[in-house]
Amino acid sequence: MTIEEMTPEELKKRTKQFGLRVFRLVEALPNTFAGRAIAGQLVRSGSSVGANYRAACRGRSKAEFRAKLGIVIEEADESAYWLELIIEGEFLPAERVQPLLAEADEICAIMVASRKNSE
Repeated sequence: MTIEEMTPEELKKRTKQFGLRVFRLVEALPNTFAGRAIAGQLVRSGSSVGANYRAACRGRSKAEFRAKLGIVIEEADESAYWLELIIEGEFLPAERVQPLLAEADEICAIMVASRKNSE
């Protein structure tokens, strides 16, 4: 399935699953100052992806839809940043984090394409 073939309902499900995967990953982070700081930031940005996509779908205009997609893009990109820190800081094995990082990058790409197509 290509990006263009994904329905809003499929994207809602995908972004919700991303948030759930983030929750599971942060449970494995070490209970250190840095681990807790990253966990808090990642939980906020990762769960915001799906919440803001749902809000975008309820947008009252194309401009509002595009603005909300902009927030989704920012939050997915921020999530990727925290995931990169987890890998580079060796808080968890890279092979455990990499699939979620790839999903954050894919969600960013999907939302950028959706925003461009909505113009």
